[in-house]
Amino acid sequence: MASPGTSETQTDNRGTGEAVVLVAAASAASCLIALVLALLLGGAGLAQVIPGLPDPGTLTRWGLPVSKTVMDVSAAVTAGLLVLAVFLLPSDRGALGEQAQSYVRAASWAALVWAVAAAATLVFELSNILGRPATEIIGNEITSYAGSVPQGIGLMVVILVATGVALIGRTASNAAGAAGLVGLTLVGLVPPALTGHASSSPNHELAVTGLALHVLTISLWVGPLAALVFHALRGGEQLPAAVRRFSALALWAWIGVAVSGIASAVSRLYTVEELFTTSYGQIMLAKTAVFLALGGVGWAHRRGAVPRITETAGRALFVRFAVAEVVLMAAAMGLAAALSRTATPPGLATEVDAFRNLTGFAMPPPMSARTLLTLWRPDLFFGLLVVVLGGLYVAGVVRLLRRGDTWPWGRTAAWLAGLLTIAVVQLTGVATYSMVLFSVHMVQHMVLAMLVPVLLVLGAPTTLALRALRPAERRGDRGPREWLNAFLNSGCSRFVTHPGFAAPMFVISTYALYFTPLFGSLMQDHLGHLVMGVHFLLSGFLFYWIMIGVDPAPRKVPYLLRIVLLLLAMGFHAFFGIAIMMQSAPLGMEYYGQFEVPWLDSLADDQYAGGGVAWALGEIPTVLVLVALVVQWARDEERAERRRERHSRRGGSDDADMDDYNAYLASLERGSGGRDRQTR
Repeated sequence: MASPGTSETQTDNRGTGEAVVLVAAASAASCLIALVLALLLGGAGLAQVIPGLPDPGTLTRWGLPVSKTVMDVSAAVTAGLLVLAVFLLPSDRGALGEQAQSYVRAASWAALVWAVAAAATLVFELSNILGRPATEIIGNEITSYAGSVPQGIGLMVVILVATGVALIGRTASNAAGAAGLVGLTLVGLVPPALTGHASSSPNHELAVTGLALHVLTISLWVGPLAALVFHALRGGEQLPAAVRRFSALALWAWIGVAVSGIASAVSRLYTVEELFTTSYGQIMLAKTAVFLALGGVGWAHRRGAVPRITETAGRALFVRFAVAEVVLMAAAMGLAAALSRTATPPGLATEVDAFRNLTGFAMPPPMSARTLLTLWRPDLFFGLLVVVLGGLYVAGVVRLLRRGDTWPWGRTAAWLAGLLTIAVVQLTGVATYSMVLFSVHMVQHMVLAMLVPVLLVLGAPTTLALRALRPAERRGDRGPREWLNAFLNSGCSRFVTHPGFAAPMFVISTYALYFTPLFGSLMQDHLGHLVMGVHFLLSGFLFYWIMIGVDPAPRKVPYLLRIVLLLLAMGFHAFFGIAIMMQSAPLGMEYYGQFEVPWLDSLADDQYAGGGVAWALGEIPTVLVLVALVVQWARDEERAERRRERHSRRGGSDDADMDDYNAYLASLERGSGGRDRQTR
């Protein structure tokens, strides 16, 4: 006979299971109802068979949005379970607790559903494109679609990523490994957004980036909340700490969803009236209403439930609010899936030409100072990058000043100047003409790779973050500060900051880009432009961080080696510019050969000017960095000499600089404490 305690436990578990099933059923019903109604409103769910034209059939007509919804929801659940396990629940010196490990295992099952749903979506997408029933699609057609068409390639990447998360999630047992799964999951969310119907929008730069941001932020909002509801219903441990951490994450996610939603509306709707007169606009209005309702529930969370989460009544209030929020989020995801199947408004009648089809905007007039200042490009990615990095840096400085600490104004000026320079070359007419003229593209490249990184490195962002971020409340737990420290001391950080990696990445990748067909391929679409811009920034930042960086780094590179590497880089960049000037055939004709610039005399002359830009703009910053490096070396030697003299007067050994350096390495091993002492 079972004991009373055992009977009560079984009853509690049964009650918890029933509550979870009810919440899941309500969420699924909400999502399905919203999806069906929106499909009927937009016309995508109704049969529109035209005699003589192929028809994929009813199965594809409804199976495609349903499979896409399951794919999006399971991806969000995968991300949510992993985020809950790694970042919301407290850990103990990088080791996951028992419940956290169980959530990682659950995420692996959710990832398996994600992979299967992505495979079904791939088949239905191909059926829709070919206009044939899904049951008639054969293997060779699927293989060809998945390997040659951007939408198919994107879904294939999702399948591979989801399968990888499902397999690796069965063995991950520590916070670092599970954090890697979070990053892998976020990577898997992006390909459909980059290759879907947004890429064909006239404002495809804004549409693609906006949709990718929308998918990422809503998944980091919906998934963790759903996982947190499950954790609360089962009476999980450390719920107050997890709720408080999620509250901060949810606020940032809400802002991201709002910004990306506005960007999507602007990129697809041409007038305000289209919000009310088109099916696409009406579904978007319905989704906006749900989003505003979610904001209201979130505000009630922060004001009512979160401050009282340690109380029994507050916990019950949180569960009620969270369940309502999950049901609303499920409806929003159903509307989003239906929106992707609804035809966008046709837009204004414009003259179609090769350049507009390729870039999304008309051929600009001849370049002048006025056009460089007025023909701005709405690049959402780099615009948000500048705003977010600038805001976080200023917030860190303000926190230090309020605490009574000081921060060198020169570092702040360098950081803000670097961000301003990014805005100049990525958002103004420079970005517009970089898609027309090779010479302007080379200006953009050299500034992003050679000038901006120097300014950002001198801003010492890592030092500021280590000083401004607060330690975790519980010893052994990991907050943002501890995660930053863990990354700085990780094997990945030691590898990418090794001179043997950073220097070749900075120099050789430039040759690999421009003297192969890769340059012409990347110039074809907005994703390629983003990849090049981010690569220029990161490779330059890593190189100059080991050259003149003032932040604490995993290793101290000798000054003589730094000077040798810098001189080698200077020589390679000079030869790169000369090699471009000596090219007999224009580079990147896969891109530039698709249109004509009526006011440009010769592509060869423009390329020759671009080579001169690469030579000049590559050498001038390098010479300045060389001077700064020599000054740093001289000052370091002076400090070392003073330390040796003081140590000698105290009766110590003559090798005081080596003792100090060993102490520095020991402080890095101990973590953030040593870092603060080095930076103050």
